[in-house]
Amino acid sequence: MLRRIADLTHRRARLVLLFSLLAAVGLGAIGLGAFGQLKGGGFDDPDSPSSRAAAVIDDTFQGEDNLVLLVRAEGGELAAPAVQKAGTELTKGLKSQPGVTRVASYWAPGGSALTSRDHTQALVLAHVDQEDAQEVKKITDKWTGDRGAISVRAGGGAALNEQVNAQVSKDLAVAEGIAVPLTLILLTIAFGSVVAALVPLAIGLVAILGTFAELYVIGGVTDVSVFAVNLTTALGLGLGIDYGLLLVSRFRERLGAGDEVHAALRTTVRTAGRTILFSAATVIAALAALLLFPPFFLRSFAYAGIGVVLIAALSALFIVPALLAALGHRVNRGRLPWADAVRKPDAPLWGRVAGTVMRRPVLTALPVLAALLLAAAPLLGASFGSPDERVLPENAESRQVAAALQHDFAGNESAAIPVVTEGRAADGAVAAYARKISRLEGVVRVRAATGTYAEGRPLREPGGATPAGYSEQGVHRLDVTTGVTPASDRAQDLVHEIRDVPGPGTGTLVGGRDAALVDSKASIGDKLPAAIAWVVGSTFVLLFLFTGSIVQPLRALVLNGISLTAAIGAMVWVFQDGHLSSLLGFTAMPMDTSMTVLMFCIVFGLSMDYEVFVTSRVKELHDAGASDREAVVGGLSHTGRIVTMAAGLLAVSFFAFVTGNVSFIQMFGLGSGLAILIDAVAVRGVLVPAAMRLLGRAAWYAPGPLRKLHAKAGLSESGGAADDPAEQPAEPAGPAGAEERLPASTSV
Repeated sequence: MLRRIADLTHRRARLVLLFSLLAAVGLGAIGLGAFGQLKGGGFDDPDSPSSRAAAVIDDTFQGEDNLVLLVRAEGGELAAPAVQKAGTELTKGLKSQPGVTRVASYWAPGGSALTSRDHTQALVLAHVDQEDAQEVKKITDKWTGDRGAISVRAGGGAALNEQVNAQVSKDLAVAEGIAVPLTLILLTIAFGSVVAALVPLAIGLVAILGTFAELYVIGGVTDVSVFAVNLTTALGLGLGIDYGLLLVSRFRERLGAGDEVHAALRTTVRTAGRTILFSAATVIAALAALLLFPPFFLRSFAYAGIGVVLIAALSALFIVPALLAALGHRVNRGRLPWADAVRKPDAPLWGRVAGTVMRRPVLTALPVLAALLLAAAPLLGASFGSPDERVLPENAESRQVAAALQHDFAGNESAAIPVVTEGRAADGAVAAYARKISRLEGVVRVRAATGTYAEGRPLREPGGATPAGYSEQGVHRLDVTTGVTPASDRAQDLVHEIRDVPGPGTGTLVGGRDAALVDSKASIGDKLPAAIAWVVGSTFVLLFLFTGSIVQPLRALVLNGISLTAAIGAMVWVFQDGHLSSLLGFTAMPMDTSMTVLMFCIVFGLSMDYEVFVTSRVKELHDAGASDREAVVGGLSHTGRIVTMAAGLLAVSFFAFVTGNVSFIQMFGLGSGLAILIDAVAVRGVLVPAAMRLLGRAAWYAPGPLRKLHAKAGLSESGGAADDPAEQPAEPAGPAGAEERLPASTSV
């Protein structure tokens, strides 16, 4: 198949390129519509008790309060006539606003409790549809700002999602503005040729446009997170660089060895193309694990990631060979002064490093291993949560509103924990249940259709009046106002305590942000073992098919696990413990559960990407008759430059996210970039050769039945060439010849 692709792209290079250009334009036109379908949020399990509670509240009680308008009296007194008039007009106007289904206000019956301790601020709470962020923005823009006697600011879940989405869009534009030009410069330096540097960008561009079109189609069928755009751009550009570097480097190597263009193209597609297929399969296997998690935030990254990998691999196998066929020796045009050095097929530095490591594997590996384990140590104290207003800068409006609610009000009404009965319940049973809930530590008051309760007693003062909308056809809603910090450990414990209190009728459902956090962590925790088992199992099978060994997959899994835990541990040290917070401009908070899982899957897949790159060349030399030491040193010498260049350039794409202002995106960018560099330098450069030296011949071990299975079904970079001797690389087959292929400084 790969030979046929090489022949097709050589014979019909212009036709393939024309078709690719038309496809890219068409995909780009379709993909523009994706941005109107992508959604914010998506961190909750749709089948959890909190989501079921939200569904009952939406269907029966016009939805939860997710928009908070914080009103400040400009003259300092809410009782002033001008303030009363402005507040009443705001309440009436918001009630008549399309898209707003529920309004509770200080200036409405039963709303006297919605005021600050000093009576200079009041609240207007509403439910708006969060499906369309643009509609939320229209509502907040219309009803916030300076309104004469009052000033109004917007907060709550709906405003937070809209503001986070807007900030991410701005940050993404800045990140791309930094990453793309810098990547082009670094590619030019790496290749020593302007023309060769443009080839990987072609893969990345087509992969990004194609994935946007895919997200448009999927977004019409199911929910897709807006944050999938970030992964699409970073991964599309990164894989374009990875695959482009591999193909162009191998093509230039064969041209330098004296091959004609067609022969060089055939060898390139057969060898490097096979590596790309296995590399793509390992990345897809890791990303597919995200489909096991219920929140559509994580599933969206699987849609985007799998799509971008598939399109990047197809582009690499068709577009790049066609470009190389059309360019031929002109691929080296635009040569820079250092071009001759970077065009060499081997990298003596990495060969010397590998040779040194293999002479003293324990002595060289132990310091690196100790440093990685030290970096992983903060994981032992990690705590996990979900994004809240603290992911935004301190000057963000929704964050300022949240801070005012926490410090200026006696109980955060906007963060009240909603509880609904499952089916009908008698008023007397609801009243008794509300009294029990109101006795729990941290509960300020409980509102129900039967009254408002505090410390087990009904409130008689005016502030205890209960607005309408708490009972519909026997189904009851209760709002539990607390004095605890939202999303804190105490808030999560309180959710469990409320759920432990026997409810009226057939039971109750507890909803709200804190309950959603509890359920999200439980949902992800429940699926995590299956996801890890899938990633480990699929990776093991793929690497066995690639290498024919059962030891090589185990070695790769262990080393990848060490580098990954080191990177995540470093992120705990930075983002949870608060180190570098002043430099990066974020607020320390628990690790984002969903983003940590996402980083694990993506980085694991990309690490296996580089594993395949290195192992493919080592196995090629090993199969040609080189000794274990010669194969490893030669393999690192041939692939070291490619892996480090690819990792460095991909890290630039991820590090660009650190310039943003949303902390969980900063964590994802910094953690992913750091993990990729750790893997490329510490793992590939030191731990892999050390492990291979210690394992010796056992590194290629497989039981007899599995060897037979691999002979029938396995594929490797050098596999399949035996039926076409003309395609065999012109390299000696024995150990002596392998030694000749190595740089003089690294010969064993």
